Amino acid sequence: MKLHELRPAKGAVHKVKRIGRGDGSGHGGTSTKGTKGGQSRTGYKRKMAHEGGQMPIQRRIPKRGFNNFHRVEYKVLNLGQLDQLIEKYELKEISVESLYINGLISQTDKIKILGTGELKAKLPFRINAISGKAKSAIEGAGGTVEIV
Repeated sequence: MKLHELRPAKGAVHKVKRIGRGDGSGHGGTSTKGTKGGQSRTGYKRKMAHEGGQMPIQRRIPKRGFNNFHRVEYKVLNLGQLDQLIEKYELKEISVESLYINGLISQTDKIKILGTGELKAKLPFRINAISGKAKSAIEGAGGTVEIV
């Protein structure tokens, strides 16, 4: 076998379908689009969620419930969890920035502290929200709470 004898396998190479280049090409006339109708015309684009005349799924299924777009979503941490995180990551304060730096939350998350568990560490807290039980537990342990 020589370099000039190399050829693709039989059937591996196909002719390019040149549409709209005259009747002699075999794809002239209507250019494989059939006659008349939206799909044969220029500028046609199928509408999103179009199901060929069948009632689309977003209209078949009824609306349910209510989404309150004023709702504030918090990442919730309990005092018991915080004690473990303080030991593991050697935190000097509990704040949105320190938790983000250690990869525990994303940058846009808001933090709420709840009072389940015990807290032994005496640290400053700079967070978005806190329950009354958690606040009294933190201040009882000698820490400070600042709502950001």
